[in-house]
Amino acid sequence: MTMPALMPTYARCEVEPVRGEGAYLFGKDGKKYLDFASGIAVNILGHGHPHLTKAIQDQAATLMHVSNLYSVPAQWELAERLVDLTFADTVFFTNSGVEAFECAAKTALAYQHVNGHRERNRIITFHNAFHGRSIAAISATASEKLRTPFEPLPDWCDYAPFNDLDAAKALITDATAGIMVEPIQGEGGILPATPEFLRGLRALCDEHDLMLILDEVQCGVARTGTLFAHEQYGIKPDIMAIAKGIGGGFPLGACLATEKAASGMTVGTHGSTYGGNPLAMAAGMAVLDIVAKPEFLQQVRDTGERLTAALTQWIPNHDDLFVGVRGAGLMLGLQMTEATRPFVNFARQFGLLTVAAGDNVVRVLPPLNIEESHIAEFTSKLTEAANAYRTAKANGEIS
Repeated sequence: MTMPALMPTYARCEVEPVRGEGAYLFGKDGKKYLDFASGIAVNILGHGHPHLTKAIQDQAATLMHVSNLYSVPAQWELAERLVDLTFADTVFFTNSGVEAFECAAKTALAYQHVNGHRERNRIITFHNAFHGRSIAAISATASEKLRTPFEPLPDWCDYAPFNDLDAAKALITDATAGIMVEPIQGEGGILPATPEFLRGLRALCDEHDLMLILDEVQCGVARTGTLFAHEQYGIKPDIMAIAKGIGGGFPLGACLATEKAASGMTVGTHGSTYGGNPLAMAAGMAVLDIVAKPEFLQQVRDTGERLTAALTQWIPNHDDLFVGVRGAGLMLGLQMTEATRPFVNFARQFGLLTVAAGDNVVRVLPPLNIEESHIAEFTSKLTEAANAYRTAKANGEIS
């Protein structure tokens, strides 16, 4: 067997997108899809948004990349904007979520190191978490599926059940540097942290001088109806990793930190060739122009409530397949009674794009600027798919 030109690391489906417009993708064959996957929470303004597109086009014609050996004015502009909007005092720009995770972890470890605690070199993470696919990120998850092909992995994390504060507390030792958690687990199944859990983690970090690191790569940047999900819990992290939505489709991530947390991040401790290039900064500024406005965030909350209500009313008619909806804003999960991926795959033939997740959950991650018509279309296509799926199962076409 000849190895294909593209390394076969993805189970690619039949959809071949060649064009996008708003909440829709169009395949090479001309088929139209309602995109409630959004590139896995990336295309938060949909496809071809005029303000974002123009910002990228204008910047590409001016200056795309320069080295971080130079001062990049656009970096200062976007960093100052993020600082003004968040808990953070300082920002490091990356190209992706996993790079933001790496910077966040290094920032926490460096803090302990420069403050005389070199023995504090372990981070507590949580079951079903997903922080990316680098060696360090895989080491931060307890998932055997992700870990097995690459073991032995670096041993620097301890794992507790998600939403179990007592279990997390029991893992704290003299070697603990920080606690890393997603306020809403994405890959794990759109599972929100309880207020008691997240506030309790903040209190534990304060008590033991540990760094509270939030991974808001998927749940951040207006996805849940506030600019960042942790705002809804009334707490602030020390360090936060973001990506996905901040570039609106252009590769961009960032590590945000307080001055205290970043005290160990000095010249030479971290770097990136492409991170913070002018083109990415233009994309990030254009996204914030839109999503940071209070009226836009209110719209996300309102739309999320309407979509949640529509799905809640829809489920009783299909309770042999679906049992509930959970999440926040427009980061929603439909929990099924069975494995999710077959249904997600099946629904594509009805022009509906969603994403599978853990705990038998279908992730519903539409663009944040969808309208009522998109909600109606989504539930209609979902009904078509569910009815046909039920028939196909009864006929033995789906095992």
